[in-house]
Amino acid sequence: MTLNQLKPSSMVQSMPIHFPRWRRRIYSIIGLLIALIGVVAVATAIGSVHIPFLTTFRSLLSQLPLVDITSGLSSTTETIIMEIRLPRVILAGLVGAALALAGAAYQGLFRNPLADPYLIGVAQGASLGAVVGFILPINWHGMGFGIIPILAFAGAIISVAIVYSLARVGKTLPVTTLILAGVALGALWGSIVSYLIITSGEKMHGILFWLMGSFALSQWSEVKVVLPYIVVGVAVILIYSRSLNIMQLNEEQAQQLGVNVEKVKLILLAAATLITAAAVSFVGTIGFVGILVPHAVRLVWGPDYRFLLPLSVLSGAIFLILADLVARTALAPTEIPIGVITAVCGAPFFLYLLRRKKRVVFF
Repeated sequence: MTLNQLKPSSMVQSMPIHFPRWRRRIYSIIGLLIALIGVVAVATAIGSVHIPFLTTFRSLLSQLPLVDITSGLSSTTETIIMEIRLPRVILAGLVGAALALAGAAYQGLFRNPLADPYLIGVAQGASLGAVVGFILPINWHGMGFGIIPILAFAGAIISVAIVYSLARVGKTLPVTTLILAGVALGALWGSIVSYLIITSGEKMHGILFWLMGSFALSQWSEVKVVLPYIVVGVAVILIYSRSLNIMQLNEEQAQQLGVNVEKVKLILLAAATLITAAAVSFVGTIGFVGILVPHAVRLVWGPDYRFLLPLSVLSGAIFLILADLVARTALAPTEIPIGVITAVCGAPFFLYLLRRKKRVVFF
């Protein structure tokens, strides 16, 4: 076979993976999964009411199918674990995984190391929807939650749809135009939100607390609503991990290697937006997770998206569960908005990235 007979796509598919590095990443995924289970148990055990870790772990095991263990806890303690703490921890893990994965996908899609899940107006659209929900004189409750999460989710989706329609040129979607449209529309939504906050009167405190993010009063009904969106979005993004690797070259080369660039951009944009909108609709806009976690993973395990994406999912879940644990225990009984905790961790790291970007190329 001559060199002219070799197709680029076959050359990429036949590229070997360095086995020791591949094995190390697989072990890392398994280790992070075990660590996530331990973090869930620890975060569920710690709170205003002291419950021993082993007792909490036994209670969690007793809920698993095919496990014949009795927790031996009182009904009050069982309620604290299963109805108050565990749904909060699970929701924090889901949101952390969604934001970290969406951040990694946006960074690969835009080939920009400073991209985050809120780059194209998701956060601003969700904030506008939520603020409108706070102000409207409607006290509707259905499926275990009120109108605010519904309007926040709708605001996020509508905002991205507007940005997409503004940025699309024929059958192509220029990344630069998409980002500029997102920034401009986000600024518009932000100004409207600021005006509504000023005129909201006694509802201002609740609005500001939502905007800074909080997992307070999390319920299983919220977990059940968020879970399907995040599972589907995560699965779709993971399927396109190889395409993200190829797209780090440039769009022309990716097209030559057999990637339908415009289709991949649309699918990844839709999936990342879906999981981000679902994540922020109940807990508010939590910043820096989508920048901090993917880059930490990239610095430790490398830029291969086949491993970067699942490692980001697990690391994001662990990070936000621990951040929420600090938020509810550091100044107990007062609860710190979780956005404050993630900003304290994320802002210095963001500045480090800006400094590092002067010397090295990330992609």
